[in-house]
Amino acid sequence: MLLSRGAAAALSVVLLSLAAAGCADPASDPRTAGAGPAASRDGAQGYCPLPEEQRATPTPCITFDWNQRVKENHAYREPMAITEEQRAAAAPRAEALGAALKRLAATGTTEDGLRAAVGDALGLPAESIEVRGGGYDPLREVVVGGGEGKVCVNGGVDAAGAASAEVVGRTNDGTCLPGLGGH
Repeated sequence: MLLSRGAAAALSVVLLSLAAAGCADPASDPRTAGAGPAASRDGAQGYCPLPEEQRATPTPCITFDWNQRVKENHAYREPMAITEEQRAAAAPRAEALGAALKRLAATGTTEDGLRAAVGDALGLPAESIEVRGGGYDPLREVVVGGGEGKVCVNGGVDAAGAASAEVVGRTNDGTCLPGLGGH
């Protein structure tokens, strides 16, 4: 006996819902307890046991260290390690960047002018220079960065017009300036 398409589809839906409905005890699923804390077999209330608690039976909870989670989440902002030789080799470019920023802090500039001056100081094309901030005339509260390989030279001008520059490792996400973060 052959079933029509409609009858076959209806039979498939019925069999699928029967198979899915009777497989597990809903009381054993921690997700069915709602938003409140679940009771364990010994009657204790809580979302998860503390790491120092020793339990005889496994728990459906996954424990984690919040600080470790935040650290891992922001790891992309951390600089890569560079050697002292790499730092020393880039030091003259950091000095040149500091001098250029000090000069521009006194005179002001545009974003294109800033990129060009930083590119000249670092020996890089202006298009590869990272810029964050927006006070160009006078040059204030701006950070810049650029580099090759794992080595970057970053600098900035603070709100008072003081310029600084340093040699750092490129961030783990591949930029010279660390990401701002936040959600």
